Amino acid sequence: MIIKEKNFAYIDGANLYRGIAGFGWELDYARFRIWLSEKYGVKHAYIFIGLIPRYKELYKYLQECGFTLIFKEVIYGGDGKPKGNCDADLVLQAVSDAYENKFNKAVIVSSDGDYSSLVKFLKERSKLKTVLSPHNKDFCSILLKRTNVPIAYLNDQKSILRIQKEKAPDADRTA
Repeated sequence: MIIKEKNFAYIDGANLYRGIAGFGWELDYARFRIWLSEKYGVKHAYIFIGLIPRYKELYKYLQECGFTLIFKEVIYGGDGKPKGNCDADLVLQAVSDAYENKFNKAVIVSSDGDYSSLVKFLKERSKLKTVLSPHNKDFCSILLKRTNVPIAYLNDQKSILRIQKEKAPDADRTA
């Protein structure tokens, strides 16, 4: 008898987006959701993200891909850039779900050292599957690395997770 995992993913949306964009490719969120399910047994995937009305089509798309969005009201800095710090919301949701025994293991998607306490908490309770870093080894926080938990780097999965650009007919003269 095969026992299916009931794992949850907790995704820092801004960290994921900025990390992948830094490598110069775009994440296919639909593929990413399927990959999380198939590779890590993720049944429920939260994305914590700032709420900016002009991105409503993006939010709709992410929900259609199977993500549950947890919104944070944004504020605008002196430079006019939005700031929607979701760290505390992600930590609170993960800890609450762990205490309520809603999942077997958690997958944390971020490179941010602010999550090292959460990672330690989950590790101590045998509730952590892995950390998925949107940044490479050099930019993944040393605080996360010091927890000695499994860390996988999403750029290593670029061929699977990136948006596939369609080439023009006969662009490579093989038509």
